Amino acid sequence: MKRCSVYILASQKHGALYVGFTGDLARRAWEHGEGLVEGFTKTYDVKQLMHFEMFDEPEPAIRREKSLKTWPRDWKVDPIERDNPDWAGLYSALTR
Repeated sequence: MKRCSVYILASQKHGALYVGFTGDLARRAWEHGEGLVEGFTKTYDVKQLMHFEMFDEPEPAIRREKSLKTWPRDWKVDPIERDNPDWAGLYSALTR
């Protein structure tokens, strides 16, 4: 079974944020990092993977993504600050 992910990207520390869902986090993070995804992330240079959550099934992941997208900005920053306080890009950790 393929795992699904909900992720938060940032343009920089405390910069623009983007919440997304994918079935292939490494590929999707690479696409964002290379600026290949049209729309908000490309327009605002949102490329750095800051936080992600893994799910065994797509339905709870999709619900989580939709929920996160309704959250105020401060609430979206909280899991980044808690799990990644240095705001270090996490893409390289996925590809080791």
